[in-house]
Amino acid sequence: MNVRRVAAIARRIANGFKRDHRSLGLLFGAPVLVLLLLGWVIRGQSSPATRIAVVNEAGPLGAVIVTRIVDAARTGGLQVVDIGASVDSARAALADDRIDVALTVEPPGTPGSTGGPVIELMTPGVISTDDSLHVAAVQRALADAVAGTGAPAVVHRVLYGSPDPDVLDSFAPALIGFFGFFFVFVLTGVSFLRERVGGTLERLLATPVRRSEIVAGYSLGFGLFATLQVVVILMVAFGSLRVPAIGPLPEFSAGLGIANAGSPALTFLIVFLLAIGAVNLGILLSTFARTELQVIQFIPIVIVPQALLGGVFWSISSLPDPLQPIARVLPLTYAIDGLRNVLIRGEGLASQTLQVDLLVLLLVAVVLIVLGAATIRREVA
Repeated sequence: MNVRRVAAIARRIANGFKRDHRSLGLLFGAPVLVLLLLGWVIRGQSSPATRIAVVNEAGPLGAVIVTRIVDAARTGGLQVVDIGASVDSARAALADDRIDVALTVEPPGTPGSTGGPVIELMTPGVISTDDSLHVAAVQRALADAVAGTGAPAVVHRVLYGSPDPDVLDSFAPALIGFFGFFFVFVLTGVSFLRERVGGTLERLLATPVRRSEIVAGYSLGFGLFATLQVVVILMVAFGSLRVPAIGPLPEFSAGLGIANAGSPALTFLIVFLLAIGAVNLGILLSTFARTELQVIQFIPIVIVPQALLGGVFWSISSLPDPLQPIARVLPLTYAIDGLRNVLIRGEGLASQTLQVDLLVLLLVAVVLIVLGAATIRREVA
């Protein structure tokens, strides 16, 4: 091995980076910004106030426990909401987001009982991290309420989703939205950059083809592959095919088999609108890149903040106050919220929340289409 030749190659690479100020800025600036944002999000998170409703189904024995629970909850800083005296009213309050935990004291003999009353904690089951925080707060209050007495059995159930959800079921809507956005953005950004660098875009502009037709054609072409990608993602997420053992290979399952409480068509529509937005965002940002490396370096600036703020790992309400307005203008926020409403809550188009999510995603796609067209005009002017 010739050391001089190796050093010459390394020097050429270093000089290339030295001349490429944009890559240097993204190379060193993007990780710093992401780390600062991550630290701010993690250290600045606030525990949301826990709102509970207590229902007595155990008669006089349960009334004593309910009184202790209410006193301990108020002492512990929990908000006790009066929603009526029935389990149905408690579930309705959970569905309407008026409470975070419905606490029911059930009589002895209930499944899970050890001879005494059973305390059921019901949470929405939509965002698992929020449920865990609220249940932990309630359990601390319960520990104070039953101190010195026979501790009743405590069971946790969810209003929506699978009766026994796992981590993947809880994070499925966020992961489907994130991967649908991420891969479509990278595919479009790199592909459109090749069109520009190869001179294809300039040659098209020299023909009678209109700029609006060029933008529509690129969006339709990239959108077709984005649609296919969305279909594949949903098939893998919802499908589950058992493959029997073949020779030395053990039996395995192809597909995640994630439970879907709502319409698969609505799920596709949400991810499709998000993907169309990602297509045009890729077209827009690729006009500011000169190399494929620069397109990839946009990921920490465009994708990572949406993953941190869009509700993938934690809810919007737990973010630091200055970051919450930013999170509410990100398209991934509305896609994840819509997917949770469909996949976990089983909501349809009659839901006003879902209507808002779809409308925002549509508006984002339209705005990015217009911005992408304007950027192409500026580039060739």
